Amino acid sequence: MADVIVYSTTVCPYCVRAKQLLERKGVAYKEIKLSQESPEVRLELMQRTNHLTVPQIFIKDQFIVAFDQLYALER
Repeated sequence: MADVIVYSTTVCPYCVRAKQLLERKGVAYKEIKLSQESPEVRLELMQRTNHLTVPQIFIKDQFIVAFDQLYALER
């Protein structure tokens, strides 16, 4: 499993920014586009994290809530 997983949608500007930040830092990540997955995948993610928004980012299985938290880690 990848060390960094980004759950995203195609229309989310924060998803784009999070992926750009990771790429700029040279961090490899696996992207899971929720718009292309079954509804069960989104439901499982929501139950796991108790969040509805994207991006949802996991670093070594640690949940990073959203882009703002990822950006704060970068600083």
